[in-house]
Amino acid sequence: MRTALTCLCLAATPLAALDLTYQTSYDLKRPASLDYDPTFCGLWIANEGPEVILVTLQGDELRRISSDLSRIKAITIEDDHLLVGDGLGNMQRITKDGAPLAEPFRLAMNWADTEGLTVTGDGTIIMVEDDPERMTWMNPDGTVQRQINTLNLDPPLTEAQGIAYDPRTGYLLIVDDWEGTNSLYEFDADGKLLGTTSLLPYGRDPEGIALRPGSNELFIAFDGGASIASFSYNPTLPAGTEPLPPGPDCLMF
Repeated sequence: MRTALTCLCLAATPLAALDLTYQTSYDLKRPASLDYDPTFCGLWIANEGPEVILVTLQGDELRRISSDLSRIKAITIEDDHLLVGDGLGNMQRITKDGAPLAEPFRLAMNWADTEGLTVTGDGTIIMVEDDPERMTWMNPDGTVQRQINTLNLDPPLTEAQGIAYDPRTGYLLIVDDWEGTNSLYEFDADGKLLGTTSLLPYGRDPEGIALRPGSNELFIAFDGGASIASFSYNPTLPAGTEPLPPGPDCLMF
């Protein structure tokens, strides 16, 4: 499906621009990296402390766990467990109860100021950093497949923070914080920039992002104001494309 849709996007013009519509928000102290968990119908949230929390979509805490890392700056779901990073090049796989699945491992890179993580359908880990400014595709063991310098994009992505993966299209969604453009960047499955959308009408200093593909719902964490905002999201697709089929959604209902 990913290959077919990617080819369709390259072959058909014009493209319908990304559609983002604000729905609601709630207060949450120091939100940073996010990921949506259909098993619990909730969000995993890292706040650069030693613990991560799982909250409902309304912000009620469900559980709180830690890892062997000194802090957790980035988090994503990988299969049915969590992959967490400390922002300093170290990562660990843990269960959703906080039990380590293996010892922490170090990325095969000189430096990794990890701000956001996501995992694609084939198991590739994609990481964004803001120092140096780059996006990296990695194998599950942390070895590098390829990288792009996000300063070379137009507009440049200077302060990449959170990243989300859309399993329906293979698209990547990345937020650039207040020191950058305070915008949402949308990439196709090959890493080509499709467009950007300013987030200034909704909040300041976006830090994390998560997608609920089953309901076309996008969650963005704003450090300015300490809140989680939800949006309806429709991706950039060729004009006339049929609506996307639902993706993973709440499994407990």
